[in-house]
Amino acid sequence: MEIPDSGNTADVDARTVLRHLVATLAYRAAKVLRDPPPGFGARAAGPSSRRPVQIVAHMGDLMSWAVSLARGDYVWKPEGSDEWNAEVSRFFDLLATLDSELTNRNVSLDSMEKLIQGPLADALTHVGQLALLRGMAGAPVRPESYARAEIVRGRVGLEQAPPRREFDGDASAPARNK
Repeated sequence: MEIPDSGNTADVDARTVLRHLVATLAYRAAKVLRDPPPGFGARAAGPSSRRPVQIVAHMGDLMSWAVSLARGDYVWKPEGSDEWNAEVSRFFDLLATLDSELTNRNVSLDSMEKLIQGPLADALTHVGQLALLRGMAGAPVRPESYARAEIVRGRVGLEQAPPRREFDGDASAPARNK
């Protein structure tokens, strides 16, 4: 069954949506990675867990892999360090490289699917881990209505638009009668 054209639909290609996903990852990661508490990168949640700097290094490795996938290859090469600022910069630099590849290269549908199900989904999961670790470190990231955030294709650096609709508390908590 075809869905009737309401006049409000846009002819959007997969590359445009994928670039928006990359910008969304950048926005959310920037919020978590900006202004961490002192010593945050080296803080261990437990003896067998990755330290935040290791998670960010892994996110950089994921974006390096994503660039490889966008180019039609499949190369995984871990390269991270224990330097917080270097790893944050590497992650955002590689996000910019990925966005450029998506802009300037004819990326196959197969590669786009692999990008979503592999490195991009994994990186979003790690952003959540970092947000949880920040909360445990006493520097929680304020929740916001991300659907209302100013997320722009091509804006993939640490500097992002300020939040539009942050709030306190838990939006999923049921209302309680008092």
